[in-house]
Amino acid sequence: MFQKEEMAANGTGVTSPRTPLKSILTEKAKGIPNDSAGTVKAQTIEELHSLQRKRSAPNTPLQGTAGAFANLSEDERQRQQLQSISASLASLTRGTGPKVIRGDPGGGKYQAVSHVAHHHHHIEAPVISVSDSSLKFTHVLYNLSPGELYEQALKYEKGSFLTSTGALATLSGAKTGRSPRDKRVVIDDTTQDELWWGKGSPNIEMDEHTFMVNRERAVDYLNSLDKVFVNDQFLNWDPKNRIKVRIVSCRAYHSLFMRNMCIRPTPEELENFGTPDFTIYNAGQFPCNRYTHYMTSSTSIDINLNRKEMVILGTQYAGEMKKGLFSLMHYLMPKRHILSLHSGCNMGKDGDVALFFGLSGTGKTTLSTDHNRFLIGDDEHCWSDDCVSNIEGGCYAKCIDLSKEKEPDIWNAIKFGTVLENVVFDEHTREVDYTDKSVTENTRAAYPIEFIPNAKIPCFGPHPKNVILLACDAFGVLPPVSKLSLAQAMYHFISGYTALVAGTVDGIKEPTATFSACFGAAFLMLHPTTYAAMLAEKMQKHGATGWLVNTGWCGGSYGSGNRIKLPYTRKIINAIHSGSLLKATYEKTEVFGLEIPSEIEGVPKEILRPENAWADKEAYKNTLLKLAGLFKNNFDTFTEYKIGEDKKLTEEILAAGPIF
Repeated sequence: MFQKEEMAANGTGVTSPRTPLKSILTEKAKGIPNDSAGTVKAQTIEELHSLQRKRSAPNTPLQGTAGAFANLSEDERQRQQLQSISASLASLTRGTGPKVIRGDPGGGKYQAVSHVAHHHHHIEAPVISVSDSSLKFTHVLYNLSPGELYEQALKYEKGSFLTSTGALATLSGAKTGRSPRDKRVVIDDTTQDELWWGKGSPNIEMDEHTFMVNRERAVDYLNSLDKVFVNDQFLNWDPKNRIKVRIVSCRAYHSLFMRNMCIRPTPEELENFGTPDFTIYNAGQFPCNRYTHYMTSSTSIDINLNRKEMVILGTQYAGEMKKGLFSLMHYLMPKRHILSLHSGCNMGKDGDVALFFGLSGTGKTTLSTDHNRFLIGDDEHCWSDDCVSNIEGGCYAKCIDLSKEKEPDIWNAIKFGTVLENVVFDEHTREVDYTDKSVTENTRAAYPIEFIPNAKIPCFGPHPKNVILLACDAFGVLPPVSKLSLAQAMYHFISGYTALVAGTVDGIKEPTATFSACFGAAFLMLHPTTYAAMLAEKMQKHGATGWLVNTGWCGGSYGSGNRIKLPYTRKIINAIHSGSLLKATYEKTEVFGLEIPSEIEGVPKEILRPENAWADKEAYKNTLLKLAGLFKNNFDTFTEYKIGEDKKLTEEILAAGPIF
């Protein structure tokens, strides 16, 4: 149509070209370049993108000449760093590590390092001189920032999304929790005598050869990839007892998770990192060989304390790395006369520290997170001769039914940098529905501890003043609070009691007692009495008081009684912190022999003594005796072990249990 109009206008049958419009310039615009900001200093779009990302430099000045790399040039430091990583990835059959190169595949030219020989622990194996993996480069994505890991996850990992608050939502695959029956520990001449084996132990043995088979499988898989993620980080905020760990993984999700959960080194510390004390090989996307000796499924989590290595096959659940390192600390720290603890920890403004022990559902996270106190940590700690310190650099919080009203600190911590595991969100708004259990009930958030406003950084403090043992007693016979003697504290610490109620586990119709030694039996390496003896020694030496706090039921068992109200429990905890509860008048209960206060400000007097809250006194007595019998049966496992240097403490602890 437009062409016909032009033809009509000039009266010919030939199309005439359009006359270009003249540039219109105002008086002010005359003499001003077309781009008032100037032209970009780039010849290609790739060069322009490179200008967008400036290279970061250490913001911590290097001090003195300490450290393995302190006096080296940047190129030499990176070369040695790559050599260290190549040695970590060394294959047993080839005896050398892969060719490694820093950076994302196709991301430009980076410094590379050829094969690095690795010295094995007297393991003989055939030498294979040529292989496909030896001809390729493995790209190393080293200690990436959250932004860089987001980019990797969103681009390459299916199931990764950005939520409305800026957190990274991921999926952990088929496994949405730990696989304790697939965890193995190498038994050798040393560990055979040192570790806790047999009845009640979480440690299932495997031999050195089988570990090496699984290690080879994991390393070969990692070396077959175009890229691997490498994190060099620390465990334990106590600078005297810090452990260097290296995590080699194949998912950005795993790298970001561990970046959040371990202690993040400063640029200076990273430059001087050197050789790690322990290495994790996470090849969780690849299964183990089910026909390998000791394997019971396609999943295997293997720890070799002699080699200082951990191998993960057949599970992508990130919590395996966190708890594997916790098991390591349960082995290493007692060797230094340091007590490793599965507990929360906070500190008052006057420097008074409290430890909180408790199994799932007891309120450990809720009660240790207190706006009036500083949070040292929520899960894993060490108690040395100098201080109590957090092992981790982050928090791993449950998200099921999370709300801003109930858990404002956790809610607000779910932002950019946080990993959200297995949550469900609106496909359009990306808002998370924390009540949705479609993927799993074990939805989690992993975030750096500094995301909590009242976190104490660095995460350590003075010796604890109070040791609080939490139990959710669904039988309704334990008092809301009891002051414990040292022997009683040890008895209940070794017992590690709580109760499951209907709804938490399928098939449960009435309260079921659960015992987990030291409130974390799944992660113990040594016998529970070893940790109990150390706790008794430290409590006695530093004058800490033990308390048993029931956050469960009163006035009857689950189904007939009522859950103790959280405000009442908080009043009890506050009275412990302030020291006012030490000044109360106490009376002793029957059977368990617990000392209970006659009154606490703000707490109804009738619930302090359990039998007073029960309408049916006979039912109360029968239920009390039933729970006492469960305690006694559970503790029979530990009666043959000596606690401490002589039998005196052992006899006192046995006498501190229920008498009926």
